[in-house]
Amino acid sequence: MNRSEFIAVTAVILFGAFLLGWIASWLVHRFVRPAQADMSDLDRMAQSLHEVEEERDAAIALLEEREAVLSSRAIGAESEARAAMEALRDSRSEVEELRDYIEQRLAAR
Repeated sequence: MNRSEFIAVTAVILFGAFLLGWIASWLVHRFVRPAQADMSDLDRMAQSLHEVEEERDAAIALLEEREAVLSSRAIGAESEARAAMEALRDSRSEVEELRDYIEQRLAAR
């Protein structure tokens, strides 16, 4: 086998390998490619997913808003309770002072 025959045989083998690879690739893509019905299902699922994500975002926003309102109410209730406890403490001390005063007045008679 001389040099030119070797080059021709190598070229034919390489071309055959290329052709075989191309045919295999075409077959794989032909069988793996989704059908039109599958594509419409995928489109419908993508649309549903998009709608659900929007609803989730809206629910999260509503939750955060309600949480902010409830936390502000809780802070207000805590401050009111603290003020009521201070007023009760002041009233108790005032009642004790009045009792002591009354006892002193009664003891002085």
